[in-house]
Amino acid sequence: MTAVWSVDRHAFLENVKRVKGDHSIIAVVKNNAYHYGLSFAVEQFLEAGIDTFSTTSLNEAVRIRELAPQATIFLMNASYDFDTLRAYDIQVTLPSLEYYYAHVEDLAGIKVHLEYENLLHRSGFKTLEALHEVLEHHRQNTNPKKMIITGLWTHFGYADEFDGPEYETERAAWIHIVETLLNEHYEFEMIHAQNSASYFRENDLLPYHTHARIGIALYGSRPYEQIDKSEISQALTVKAHVIQVREVNQGDYCGYSFAFEAQKDHTQLAVVDIGYGDGILRTRAEHDVLINGHRYPIRALMMSHMFVEVDDQVHAQDDVILYNNDIRIDEYTFKGVGANSEQLSAMNHDSLIKEYE
Repeated sequence: MTAVWSVDRHAFLENVKRVKGDHSIIAVVKNNAYHYGLSFAVEQFLEAGIDTFSTTSLNEAVRIRELAPQATIFLMNASYDFDTLRAYDIQVTLPSLEYYYAHVEDLAGIKVHLEYENLLHRSGFKTLEALHEVLEHHRQNTNPKKMIITGLWTHFGYADEFDGPEYETERAAWIHIVETLLNEHYEFEMIHAQNSASYFRENDLLPYHTHARIGIALYGSRPYEQIDKSEISQALTVKAHVIQVREVNQGDYCGYSFAFEAQKDHTQLAVVDIGYGDGILRTRAEHDVLINGHRYPIRALMMSHMFVEVDDQVHAQDDVILYNNDIRIDEYTFKGVGANSEQLSAMNHDSLIKEYE
């Protein structure tokens, strides 16, 4: 038997439609669409009425163009392969004054989105003055083949934090930037900043914004716990199997390096065919799994197996659910296992059977 990673196509599409609502969405499809598969995700998003995509990989951007010839594609990382950007009509971030002055001629004919750094400090122009400088320099550039300023964007690094003022701080700084530039009669076809957390916190697009740039919610995980489960549903199931059930007694050690010590005689341990080599995080193994509708604790994690303490209701060949809509990825995010994307990214699609149902 082999553990299975599977996605319910219909449930995935319905979640996308629910999250999108009537808004214009940029679907984030980085890292092979959060490992759901780029082709699968783009196909579902197009069916749901989303035709704008963003990624951090130029190779993925090219693949999206091949999958969706009419789509708008935005590369969130700076790129130095200007010929490919032009050839595939890929829009790209403009991350700094230094990059702009170094490559102003290389960017000829390429659509760019000016990026504001904000509190994340990952990339972007640091100040409004720096944005003014590039906008004015571009305005005075008489080269008819110069770059095309299409978008204005930032990323909110604290939208899922509720214990401090950071989100309100970064939100206010960003709105000030946007309002100032629009009042000065600069025009942008696309203005976008909101990730899943900001999008649900605001319950709408921010003022002046054309799009929200949504990732994890489209893939079925809540960015913060206060969102009702009915608003975002998970189409993913990660399922293993009971290989056999072993009985151990008090004082017996099970697993490598004394991983688990039985506390009573006749302790029953299910040997399950999934482990950290398949992408189960050690922090995830501190919690439970679902077998026959009941939760049982994981007791030890190995590369290809785990021990789960069970009772007489569990038998060989029973399904062992690590994740589904009843035992969700975001549940374990809120228990401290790791970010939604961290749990998804850990999955080893070379060792798991991958299915779309």
